[in-house]
Amino acid sequence: MLKGKKIILGITGSIAAYKAAYLTRLLVREGAEVKIILTPYGKEFITPVTLATLSINTVLTDFFRHDDGTWNSHVDLGVWADIMIIAPATANTMAKMANGIADNLLLTTCLSARCPIVVAPAMDLDMFRHPATVKNIETLKSYGNFIIEPSVGELASGLEGKGRMEEPEKIVAWLKDHFKKKSRFSGKKVLITAGPTLEKIDPVRFVGNHSSGKMGYALAKAFAEEGAKVELVSGPVNLTLNHPSVHIHPVISAAEMNLAASEQFPAMDIAIFAAAVADYRPENQSDSKLKRTGGNLSLILVPNEDIAAKLGHQRSQNQLLIGFALESENGISNAGKKLKDKNLDLIILNQLSDVGAGFNVDTNKIIIVGKDNIRKDFELKSKDDVAKDIVDEIFKLMTNGSNA
Repeated sequence: MLKGKKIILGITGSIAAYKAAYLTRLLVREGAEVKIILTPYGKEFITPVTLATLSINTVLTDFFRHDDGTWNSHVDLGVWADIMIIAPATANTMAKMANGIADNLLLTTCLSARCPIVVAPAMDLDMFRHPATVKNIETLKSYGNFIIEPSVGELASGLEGKGRMEEPEKIVAWLKDHFKKKSRFSGKKVLITAGPTLEKIDPVRFVGNHSSGKMGYALAKAFAEEGAKVELVSGPVNLTLNHPSVHIHPVISAAEMNLAASEQFPAMDIAIFAAAVADYRPENQSDSKLKRTGGNLSLILVPNEDIAAKLGHQRSQNQLLIGFALESENGISNAGKKLKDKNLDLIILNQLSDVGAGFNVDTNKIIIVGKDNIRKDFELKSKDDVAKDIVDEIFKLMTNGSNA
């Protein structure tokens, strides 16, 4: 899976830099083309000559060569690479990455890289579990970077604990798995709806819900990272997603979401209805702000069209459709009924009784319900990890015709 892949290997100032020599050899042996960026402190632990010999490439340590002024373009490097891995990554380098500091060639390349970035931390156990490091790692994850967790063992300080950079063989295995997964949905087109819809009462007020859109955006990112082209129809959210394979269609109302989703749907291989679409909208919408009168105000609500049901009955034989259901009671039976009525292949069930699941949180706990009420239960996880579980189940359904 690594043959012909273009890999930037960043090496920072850690004693674990000695492992980078073996990692380089393994990557080259797998057929990858490796360009190494060595930080100034990294040179204190391993020499450019060693790494240049193993990588069969000049090792880059600065923006330009001091003898002839040859420029090393961080932009060109970031465009060239299929993936960038920093191994070892010190606490200092991760802190700078998390805060956009670019005071050496490696960090500047990180900021301009278009490819995925993988970070393999290496440090003492107390540094690794320090709140600042924990926060920086979470920030890097939120940017879309991947973290290869360090292992537990004897550290350079003589202490035992978590902080050892993962072994080169396991890093190579991770990279192989990454590229294998990246191709699973290559060429597939995926429609995802996300977030709430807001139904206008007047220019100031609306009927809406508490959906943050985090689950839908996590799914869009997960599919894009596995090679899919994603059309993300998004209600109003406070989220960003910058990925070249994700095209965002911003909408506000259910009617706008219906129109945008319907336009994209015929060309899609997979459609996932993760949005919390308002079931009703005010029958009359005022063009001016309604004034307080001192008496009661009555609103007549009329139903919005069920987008999933509409498209579920327009689907072609080769399309896969997945819905979401948030239930407060009788979750499985209600989810099964929606699955059948809307002509879906899978439905993702959330239950309000599950602590840590649902709206405006970073975690979720789901049950995936398939045809014949086949169910698969998942534990509470981050929404990014839940998205990966859902993607895995859809891949199984796509290849085997079953989510069992």
